[in-house]
Amino acid sequence: MARVRLSVAERQGELLRAAVEQIEARGVAAVRIADVAAALGVSNALVLYHFSTKEKLVAAAFAHAAQDDLACLRKLLGRRTTALRRLRAAVRWYAPTGQAKGWRLWIEGWAVALREPALREVTRDLDRQWKAALAEVIAEGVSTGEFSCPDPQAAALRLTALLDGLAVQLTSYPGSVPRARAQEWMDEALARELGVARERLTGRA
Repeated sequence: MARVRLSVAERQGELLRAAVEQIEARGVAAVRIADVAAALGVSNALVLYHFSTKEKLVAAAFAHAAQDDLACLRKLLGRRTTALRRLRAAVRWYAPTGQAKGWRLWIEGWAVALREPALREVTRDLDRQWKAALAEVIAEGVSTGEFSCPDPQAAALRLTALLDGLAVQLTSYPGSVPRARAQEWMDEALARELGVARERLTGRA
């Protein structure tokens, strides 16, 4: 059977998804153009046609993963419910105890970004958009009287710093922090930043 001919956008999407999978499995340093090509049964030349170097492929793969994460975040924060329930759902999804995939990928990305300007810009942009999305919903809750938070942007920064730090601990050092304890800390931090009783995080709205 002849291979289906893909558009440029479709082919690049296929290559980027394969690159993300290979980076998660092998790490940025070890992954090769040949690994991505072999995963799809295509030639190295095809991968290089779309992404002329490994560095460009890696940066594009992280950008692709970032857009997937942001799309999920926006979906959670865009639900038609209270600001508290939206924030709680987003934090629990993003947290290392939740359903978000790829924490190993992002920890690897942070490390490589120290030396790769293109990747540093991708991770910085994801971080900026994540914080802005949280801060927007916190500010919305303040404006409606649902929360008491004097600085939504600072609150968003502190929350993400806690989540990122816990992700490093739970992903890099399994067993260092019990998952139940990490969840307690996240609930406590969210309640504190929003100026609400912790019981509201688990009660019915």
